[in-house]
Amino acid sequence: METSQHWRLRKQRYALVGEVCPHCESKIFPPRDICPDCGEDAREMYQFSGRGEVYSHTTVYQAPSGHAENVPYPVAIVRLEEGPLVTAQLTDVGDQPIEIGTPVEMVTRKLGADGERGMLVYGYKFRPALVER
Repeated sequence: METSQHWRLRKQRYALVGEVCPHCESKIFPPRDICPDCGEDAREMYQFSGRGEVYSHTTVYQAPSGHAENVPYPVAIVRLEEGPLVTAQLTDVGDQPIEIGTPVEMVTRKLGADGERGMLVYGYKFRPALVER
């Protein structure tokens, strides 16, 4: 990933910053400037809580290029408390079974490196919630 692209996406990758539609109050992630629900402009920043629950999950056994050392790893679709669905890697799972409905929380972790000696890239992953809600 180019440094400039990583820099532009830092708010959504490090802090789950999306948008809220001022017309219909729909919460949008990732940000896309046009509300998918009503079609109006939605450029108002919104900070998501980072809490949600597992909506669906699977295990990746064939990693994309550059991630072969990480397989196998769990990936989930997480429904955030505010509504949007987010696809992310699960971390800190250990032997804990992953089930639909498991409460999770966002954490910032290393996603990879841009080349052997390049910039380290961090972003969001989800882990089982440490405190039940």
